[in-house]
Amino acid sequence: MPAVFLSHGAPPLVDSPQWVAQLEGWARALPTPSAVLVVSAHWEAAPLTIGSTDPRTPLTYDFWGFPDRFYDVTYAPPGAADVATAVEKLLGGSEPVRHDPDRRLDHGAYVPLTVMYPAADIPVLQISLPTLDPERLLHLGERLRPLRDAGVLIMGSGFTTHGLPFLHDPSPDAEPPGWSVDFDEWAADRMTAGDVDALIDFRVQAPGMPYAHPTIEHFAPLFVALGASDDPGQRQKQVVDGYWMGLAKRSVELV
Repeated sequence: MPAVFLSHGAPPLVDSPQWVAQLEGWARALPTPSAVLVVSAHWEAAPLTIGSTDPRTPLTYDFWGFPDRFYDVTYAPPGAADVATAVEKLLGGSEPVRHDPDRRLDHGAYVPLTVMYPAADIPVLQISLPTLDPERLLHLGERLRPLRDAGVLIMGSGFTTHGLPFLHDPSPDAEPPGWSVDFDEWAADRMTAGDVDALIDFRVQAPGMPYAHPTIEHFAPLFVALGASDDPGQRQKQVVDGYWMGLAKRSVELV
């Protein structure tokens, strides 16, 4: 099973026919996962925290100011208790682990999954980002890599650019700002080259910083996916590109 980094967007991205078609097509092209393990930009917690495995636990509506219909969305896939157990075993004491039985999927997890696997019949588990350090996240992905052999889709969910404070046009089809284009083109080039060292050093090397990522949690999940791949230095398969509200929604698949 591949590992993926996808740009998940805000809840209204489900209103974008292009994004929906891209994610639906991607899901059809992937093998059917036995489960999905999500690391989302919207859950930072140290030590690494394993979310609820009970599908009755409510979703985490971690956004404000949207129309009511986005708070009425439900998504209750089976809980992946076996994946939670496997995560603890794989970390083997090298990474402290805690559990939060009240924390279910946030929008970085469930929004793309409602498009990719709308039947909600594939077990899903979310774990927290325990750090924003790219090298530590690479090592975390390495330890989680064996889950792929069991058919688990390891999904890093963030956004290739996320400079919300610097957007001046909130419309979905807004012209992307120069800093967003510059960062996205640099990221695409470094992904094509498999230049992990440059990606790790994106805060220094990437054009468009710090506007593209005034905080870095939306790029951080990429490194979990890279670490979980067979070779972080591989030429990354770039499945989704383009912009939404001027933000780059580039998404990649790794084997």
